[in-house]
Amino acid sequence: MAEQEIEKNSQAPRKPSKANLHDPELFSCLLQPLSSDSDLNYVGIRRLLLYRKAESGAHRRVDWRCNGKGYVAYRNFIRRPNNGGSSHVPSQSSTPGNSGRWIQSSSPLSHLYDRDSLGSSRDLRGASRALSHTSSFSSITSDNGHLRHKAEPAYSFVGMHCIFDQCKAAVTVVKFGHMSSDLLAYGASDGTLTVCTVSQPPSVINELKGHSKDVTDFDFSSNNQYIASSSMDKTVRVWEISKGHCIRIIYGVSSQLCIRFHPVNNNFLSVGNSNKEINVFNFSTGRVINKTTFDNEVSAIDHDHTGHLIFCGDAQGSIYTVSMDSHTGALSRPHRQRSSNKRSSPITTVQYRTFSLLAGGPVLLTSAQDGSLSFFSVAVEIQGYLTLRCSLQLAPRIHFFRASFCPLLSLEKGEYIVAGSEDTNVYFYDLTRPRNTCVNKLQGHRFPVIGVAWNHGENLLASSDFYGTVIVWKRAKTN
Repeated sequence: MAEQEIEKNSQAPRKPSKANLHDPELFSCLLQPLSSDSDLNYVGIRRLLLYRKAESGAHRRVDWRCNGKGYVAYRNFIRRPNNGGSSHVPSQSSTPGNSGRWIQSSSPLSHLYDRDSLGSSRDLRGASRALSHTSSFSSITSDNGHLRHKAEPAYSFVGMHCIFDQCKAAVTVVKFGHMSSDLLAYGASDGTLTVCTVSQPPSVINELKGHSKDVTDFDFSSNNQYIASSSMDKTVRVWEISKGHCIRIIYGVSSQLCIRFHPVNNNFLSVGNSNKEINVFNFSTGRVINKTTFDNEVSAIDHDHTGHLIFCGDAQGSIYTVSMDSHTGALSRPHRQRSSNKRSSPITTVQYRTFSLLAGGPVLLTSAQDGSLSFFSVAVEIQGYLTLRCSLQLAPRIHFFRASFCPLLSLEKGEYIVAGSEDTNVYFYDLTRPRNTCVNKLQGHRFPVIGVAWNHGENLLASSDFYGTVIVWKRAKTN
């Protein structure tokens, strides 16, 4: 009887599977007309590979999250060599599910394929050329716009250094310690502030709990002994890092949006709020020393290296330069730089740097929620007067994203900045290039990237996303 059942099953017609069905979208992709500059020996197979890659990419990312393998192993697989040789690249045992774990490469070959250079983007040069609209310094450029065909050594990364993913809310701000290469902290929308170390081995030092709403900003003291944080719960809190205790709470009448220690006199705290004010607090007593009022809520702030100037941005896209007395904390507001856009947008980043080869002196970087990036030269002798040198327009953001200078990279040539994007990538831009503005990108996040920060040696870059993951990227060593 068993033999008869086997014969019946073997003779029964099989139903066609979904994999055997013809896909009209595939043929429409392959039969698209060619442009005049297309390479006939290469465009057909490229279309086939791009179609199959898009079809299976989502499933592979799900497998990466679930099967215990690291993201580096996934990238090694999709970027394996196709020259007839061995295509096996050693996979990694680390997984993003293990907070603070190393992600090490087991061989020099894995470093080669972990590097997020743009050599693999040459297959997309036709599509990226169509997406690029750059024409001047103030051009409009998409986040995944026209990329360079080859990454220069200064932009090269060897993959992920470590990952922290124990946070269950969006990480709104991430920073390294003052003049530190391994002390990292990040604040989240659930009110927590996490302090970590990224070396020997990566681990969480303290989780500072006290804010009841989003942590909007924080800053390290000059000796990295304290952290001052601002929050939507209308309070400013000062934390002692070693003990993990909150040693002072300063209550306000509105949401506290940005905060900085005075770079010379750490007894002063400058805080911008939604009540259109900048308050200078005494760190020791918590009392207000001085304050100045603006036309709109103050959303971003930074000091110059001397502490005599405060640069701040408001919710309507204007940039202010405020003079400050380092001894008394007295404030005066001499200059205002209005937004050139017709539609005003909140300033999300104000970052000062002491020197730039492009400007020949101090510079200021600002970013707004509408995707505009602006680069100003600072005239210190005229009380911080700002002159716009160049700008870049990216796609508008939904989230409160932040950008940062790349100081060491900018010492070579150009003016480089790094910023997150809502397409889950981290992008590097050269503001001085009228074309090919985007020079590199890092892929690894699964949700919009909100914050970015360099360590002091600038060999590590931290990026945070809307899902609560913080990735620390390791830059390749260059001569």
